[in-house]
Amino acid sequence: MQIVLSREDLDKYDIVQKAIKKEITSKAAADILRMTDRQLRRLKNKVRANGAAGLIHGNRGKEGRHKMTLEERIKIVELLHKHYSDFKPGFASEKLEEMHGLDRDPKTIRAIMVAEGLWKPNKKKNRAEHRTWRRRKDAYGEMEQFDGSDEEWLEDRGPRCSLLASIDDATGRITKARFAANEGVMPVFSFWKDYLLKNGRPRAIYADKFSTYKMNSKFARENHELLTQFQRACNELDIELIPANSPQAKGRVERLFATLQDRLIKELRLFRINTIGEANKFLEEIFIDKFNARYSVEPVFKVDLHRQLTIRDEEQLDSIFSKQSIRVARNDFTISFNNRWYQLVEKQPVTVCKKDEVIVEESLDGTVKIRLRGKYLNYEILPARPKKNLQPWVLPATTPKEPNKPAPNHPWRRRVSL
Repeated sequence: MQIVLSREDLDKYDIVQKAIKKEITSKAAADILRMTDRQLRRLKNKVRANGAAGLIHGNRGKEGRHKMTLEERIKIVELLHKHYSDFKPGFASEKLEEMHGLDRDPKTIRAIMVAEGLWKPNKKKNRAEHRTWRRRKDAYGEMEQFDGSDEEWLEDRGPRCSLLASIDDATGRITKARFAANEGVMPVFSFWKDYLLKNGRPRAIYADKFSTYKMNSKFARENHELLTQFQRACNELDIELIPANSPQAKGRVERLFATLQDRLIKELRLFRINTIGEANKFLEEIFIDKFNARYSVEPVFKVDLHRQLTIRDEEQLDSIFSKQSIRVARNDFTISFNNRWYQLVEKQPVTVCKKDEVIVEESLDGTVKIRLRGKYLNYEILPARPKKNLQPWVLPATTPKEPNKPAPNHPWRRRVSL
């Protein structure tokens, strides 16, 4: 019988022979071959019994018992080309098992995709900058990482939209995700209002320095009372808002979006979802639970640090999550807001004076309220801008008056006899 040995096998055989002949110690031979003493003893026994053939694994040259049949391989290749051509190997293997009952190791699917030209192995990235690792928070609800991602989530089947998502820092769970038209103030307010009603108030929110969350201008930095709408809302709710100095600082939510941009887009395609409403329903009913079951971890402390809303908190949510602007009551008790004019009526719950600064609240449903010293004012919407009095205020023309001369018979002119 002809035995074919590789160069590695020959080197191993030479070292084992030297150990058998006691030219080197067994410990030195094990160190050279990078194996344990037990492994070396077993290898020496095989070489004594079978010679060089003892180095060859018993399954070499034999077909594996779990080898894929040609029919199954052809079926997998067809499915990969038809449905999963742009999937990553791990995700493709999951879908082949979930949708088609083909349970194969991701490495096997990866090899098939490489052979079919559907996947190119990634090159290792050189990390030029070292960043210090930050350990997770200890409990659920201690800190939520929050961000939005504008992407073609529905590809060419629907409008471009933004995905707003929060992920718990301690557990890695998606606590809420929602598609919206944009990442503006109102969609963010609607997101967090629903979040608080469902989960309560988290201890902190970790967000980036996007203009919705933090004022970045020099003027804002020099005037600390000038806050964004989101900062103001967090302050009123006693939630610490932490602005991240870089995307890497809030890496958990950044990696979440990297995963979602790969997986969620393809899931929406497979389920033929074409609208934002259908996409949000899919998130709530299917995707989030499945994602959390796969990727979430156990926290250090199994306690929920969310603070439940009181009845007073719930009553104030509409006011807190409203877009608030300061306006000044004019002399005719009118207020301008968003190119509309509002007339404050005579009967009010609080005294209103000219030049009073009032707060105009624009609610999530589009209604407008005007508040002064904690009371909502009564108003009427004017059909047009009040007409100004074009007649200038002019004082009447006057001439210098001549000094009054007393009459001849005036008492001042009479002589007084002493």
